[in-house]
Amino acid sequence: MMKFIHYTIATGFGSGYSPLAPGTAGSLLALFIAYFAGGRWLILVTLIAVFFLLGVVSSTFVEKDSGREDPSIVVVDEMVGMWIALFLMPFSLKNYIVAFVFFRAFDILKPFPIDHSQKFSGGWGIMIDDVIAGIYALVLVFLATRFIF
Repeated sequence: MMKFIHYTIATGFGSGYSPLAPGTAGSLLALFIAYFAGGRWLILVTLIAVFFLLGVVSSTFVEKDSGREDPSIVVVDEMVGMWIALFLMPFSLKNYIVAFVFFRAFDILKPFPIDHSQKFSGGWGIMIDDVIAGIYALVLVFLATRFIF
């Protein structure tokens, strides 16, 4: 039963099993959850805190169980990073789409120090890089919505 729970959390309720771009699938799931939460900051803070902690534990379990370092099915890290990118953003579809694009770009490109954060062991390394990517995206979305869009 615990194995099922860990895999359910780590794979973003199964979105990590997507045959194409599982990280994008997990990010989209997080985007939809946040959108239907109406941009309420208290809900986002709760999701970030709870799923970060659960993500560290569950992704560590899945990594050990699968015998693979940072398995592609683990997308709870993308979910947390996506929610961070949306934190305190004015609630609008445009802002959410821009946040999604920026977050995915940072998650894929992994600029400094994102690339070095994966050196942490187990779930910490899996989770931290997406937390930083989410922070980068949050800053850029904030600036873009203030000065460009």
